[in-house]
Amino acid sequence: MATLVDLPIAALDAADAPADLARVAVIVPTCNAGSHWSAFSAALRSQAIPPGQVLLVDSASDDGTYELAQAEGFQVHRIERREFNHGGTRQMAVGMVPWADIVVYLTQDAVLATPDAIMQLLAAFEDPAVAAAYGRQLPRPGAGAIETHARLFNYPPQSDVRDYESRHTLGIKAAFMSNSFAAYRVERLVDIGGFPSNTIMAEDAIVAGKLLLAGWKIAYVAEAEVYHSHPFTLRQEFQRYFDTGVYHREEAWLRKRFGGPRGEGKRFVISELTFLAPRNLHIMPYALLRTVSKALGYKLGLLSAQLGPRWCRMISYHKGYWDNAAASS
Repeated sequence: MATLVDLPIAALDAADAPADLARVAVIVPTCNAGSHWSAFSAALRSQAIPPGQVLLVDSASDDGTYELAQAEGFQVHRIERREFNHGGTRQMAVGMVPWADIVVYLTQDAVLATPDAIMQLLAAFEDPAVAAAYGRQLPRPGAGAIETHARLFNYPPQSDVRDYESRHTLGIKAAFMSNSFAAYRVERLVDIGGFPSNTIMAEDAIVAGKLLLAGWKIAYVAEAEVYHSHPFTLRQEFQRYFDTGVYHREEAWLRKRFGGPRGEGKRFVISELTFLAPRNLHIMPYALLRTVSKALGYKLGLLSAQLGPRWCRMISYHKGYWDNAAASS
C-alpha cells in the first residue's frame, strides 16, 4: 500500500498560481471514486487551481483512486474508512493546508460544469462580510424527471446572499449549504469552531448556521455550476430523511434559532407535481409516495433517541455514523 503523504502539504510559490488563487485549497473526500474519476478530474484540471493545491482525503479506496489522483499531481492523504466523518474529516483536512485562506470543498461525484466554476464561486468573497459560499448544482446528464426537479427547485438560477435576518423569510433554509461545491474563509471557519467532529450529515448547514449567528453572510452563487445529483430509490430517500431527522434532533438549536422550513415542503410538492404534469403524469403517484416516505423517515429520525443505535443503524443511510457512535459509547 502506498504511504501517506506527510503533513502539512506545502504551499506552492506565488509564481505557480494566480495571485488571487495562491492561498486557495481544494479539498475532496473520496472513497472508490474510480467510476467518476475521468469526468471529475478533467473538470477539476480545467480550473485555474494548480493540482498541487488539491487535497484528496481518501477513505482506503481499493479501486485505484489513490494512484489515479497521484498521477494527476493531486495531494492525497489516506484514512481508514471507519475514521471518516462528514464533519470531522473535512475539519482535519483544513489543518493539512495551513497556508490556505479559503478552502473549496467538492465531492467525488460533483463535476464542475465550466472552466471558471471555482473562480465564479470565489468571486463571492469580494464582499468581506461573506464567510462562505456555495454553487449551483445541476442534474447530472441522464437524470430522470424527479431527480431533475429536485435540483432545479433547490438550486435556482438566481444568486442571493443571506444573513441572520433572512431567517424571518426563509426559516431554517437560511442556513442551507452544500459541501458538494462550497467554499469557506478559513479564519471565519476557525472562529466558529470549525466543522463538528462527529455528525451524521449536514456539517455544512451546521457551520452555515453558526456563521450567520456570528454576524457573517452566506452567498449562493448560481453562476458557479457543478453537475451533481443522485437517482435515489424510495428506500434511500426514506433513509436519508431519517438521517435528516436525526441531525435536526441532535442539532435542535438550528430549529430553535432559525425556525422550521416555513412551508418549504408544501412548495416542493406543488412545484414537483407542476413540473411532472406535462409529460410525466404516469410517475406522479410514485412522486407522491416518495413524499410520504420522506415525511415518515424524517419523523422517525426525530424519534431516533428512543430507538437505540442498533435499530438506527438498520434504518439509516449513513450507517458508519452509528458504528462510530457504538465505538465511542
